[in-house]
Parts: sequence; C-alpha cells; structure tokens
Amino acid sequence: MNLILVGYRGTGKSTVARRLSAALSMAHVSLDSELVRRTGLSINDLVAAKGWDHFRELETECVVHHAAQDNQIIDCGGGVVERERNFAPLRTAGTVFWLTATKSTVLSRISESRDRPALTQGQTFLSEIESVLGRRTPLYARLAHVRIATDQASPTQIADRILSLWPLYGSPESASS
Repeated sequence: MNLILVGYRGTGKSTVARRLSAALSMAHVSLDSELVRRTGLSINDLVAAKGWDHFRELETECVVHHAAQDNQIIDCGGGVVERERNFAPLRTAGTVFWLTATKSTVLSRISESRDRPALTQGQTFLSEIESVLGRRTPLYARLAHVRIATDQASPTQIADRILSLWPLYGSPESASS
C-alpha cells in the first residue's frame, strides 16, 4: 500500500512527503526527482528541450512504474492530473491525498522560485495560477481519496493530519484489520 500526494505547486507535497517518509519508515519517491534522475536534465531544461507533452509521457511512465510497487510515499508533480492515464494506476496503488491551498497562498509560497517552468505562455504569475488551478481543481477532486487544506498549517501539522487519516483510508494497518 502506498501513500500518494497530489496537488498544485506550492501546496507542500515534497516537504510533507519527506516528513511522512521519516515517520512511517517508507521510501519517498518524488516523481519530478525521478524524471531528473532518468533524463539527467532539470525539469526546466527537459521542458525547454522536449516540451510539455514529452515531459508528461515520461511522467506517466514513472507513475506506472512506481504505482506497481509498494510501501512508498509517492510525491507527484502538480500536473500529474493532466493525463487521464495516471488516474487508475495512482488510485489503485494506495490512498491519494490532495493537498490544497488558495491562490494567494500558492503565490506567496512559490513567487520566488526559479526552478519551476512556466505552465502557460504570456500570462502573469497570478493569472497562470488562476488559469491552471481552475483547470486542474476538478481533476484533483476526481483523483483524490482525501482532501487536505494546507493554507493555515505547517508541514508537520499537515503530515500529522495525514497520519491520523491514513488508517481510515487504506494504510497497511486498515488493510490487515
């Protein structure tokens, strides 16, 4: 059984995944880091060289590969919901927790980041967040088993909330009972 984190950029997936990995003694798999390792390119360079479609294909390969394994914290890139083919493998591989944040929270958390490629052309940063988040929100809702708001919580509080909910939704403990 896996614990899977999805959500938009800046919702805390990577930080929370590391805390969960330590708390549960489970491997932490960052799909974005896996793509960097496999290609030898940063996400920015990969997207610049090959485009988003190629990136999404490689991401789906990583999803399928890791969904077939067990006992992992899988930290998905924010756009994993852009491909319908990712839904079934992720939903059957474990419990999918959707980390949410308001547009203003996302903006404050990622506005200084330079390691995230633009998702749209010709939009301001806030317009991009509004546009992409608007498109993805119903997709996250379809994919997730559980929704966790992150705006007013620290990464430790978010991890603790997930740890308290996971037994109810498919942790190894609930599967054996």
